[in-house]
Amino acid sequence: MKSRRQPGGSALVAVLIAALATCTPQEAPELAPTPLTASPEIRIGLLVGMPRIEVAADSGFTILDADGASAAVAEPGAAWRVRVAGSGVTAEGGGGWQVAGQVSVTLVPRVAAGLLSLNGRWYRGRLMVTRDRSGLTAVNLVPIEEYLAGVVASEMGRRDSSDAEALAAQAIVSRTFAIRNLGKRAAEGFDLLSTVVDQAYGGVAAEYPLARSAVARTAGQVVTWRGVPIDAFFFSTCAGRTAAGTEVFTAADRPYLISVRDVDGEGQPYCRISPRYRWREEWTGGQLDGVLQQSLPSATGAPADQIAPVRGVQVVRRSSSDRVTRVTITLRRSSVDVEGPAVRQVLHPVGETALRSAIFQLVESREGDHLTRLTADGAGAGHGVGFCQWGAVGRARAGQDASTILGAYFPGTSLSRAY
Repeated sequence: MKSRRQPGGSALVAVLIAALATCTPQEAPELAPTPLTASPEIRIGLLVGMPRIEVAADSGFTILDADGASAAVAEPGAAWRVRVAGSGVTAEGGGGWQVAGQVSVTLVPRVAAGLLSLNGRWYRGRLMVTRDRSGLTAVNLVPIEEYLAGVVASEMGRRDSSDAEALAAQAIVSRTFAIRNLGKRAAEGFDLLSTVVDQAYGGVAAEYPLARSAVARTAGQVVTWRGVPIDAFFFSTCAGRTAAGTEVFTAADRPYLISVRDVDGEGQPYCRISPRYRWREEWTGGQLDGVLQQSLPSATGAPADQIAPVRGVQVVRRSSSDRVTRVTITLRRSSVDVEGPAVRQVLHPVGETALRSAIFQLVESREGDHLTRLTADGAGAGHGVGFCQWGAVGRARAGQDASTILGAYFPGTSLSRAY
């Protein structure tokens, strides 16, 4: 998912950490079916910069104004529209109802388990719509445990019972990420985005029973280092070895974010079942010129009119986990070096934003000095730091439980209860 980023702060985190009761990752903790206390609420940014949105609820909803006072009531299934109105928002519904001139409005289901619809997609909890710089921001305010059901399903896809422990491990990782990052995007009016920029969240439509069960039976569980929730980086496919944190993120120098050999007893990568385990990308000379004219100026400052024709692309440095950390690109009159995570963004496939991973070999085809084709034969997907999702699936199918899986990807950590 995903570049898993630097944590934000929150007073709530300090309260949660004070309540942690640890157990070692080698022990399979007894996981209660429900949290010890109420799940804290998290604010998820669903939409940003929208001119208008449409909302509804299966049980109807109450609209609260910016001061929290009830301003209107909507009937079950009734569609309301919220739109930009000057420096504020206006909500309009059937029968001439209108709530105007508000900085924000909050929609609360009329029954405790009611669902709210935002532009046709259903969510648990409440919805708040506020005026932002370019339009409307829609935020889902939802208890973390209810949020996680939509995250685990979105991040791991639909799995069967043989993958149950991988789903449980993902639930713990995603809960850890959420708690560690409460307040991360406070300046934007929420904690996390609903996309892979943070972690994917598909709402009710993404949920299914096995994912909900994984969340319920790990309720309140987080991964900790010395009693503090860890920076829970995760990604799709490691191809047999994870990356150390500092290989990808300069500030991710953590004792539990080390490179891990992720293979079974026969030396086979646990994630070899991933559809992204092996891949190939190709660019014609013209396609490569176009891609680099788009990506190189912002990454290196190279003038766009001095890039084409590209004369060569060579890997010049790799990390200890075999990931490419520097390439040299020979341009029309000069050459430039691209380093670190920028390599994947600069050498992106046509129509995409990044190369699948930094594990690849390059093969050039040329006619004289003219580069006619560049081929990247690669392995894995994602940044490679921390928890390998397809590796977790392979480990679960090999009989490992969630605690063992997490201990493998985050060495030296513990499982703890946050609430």
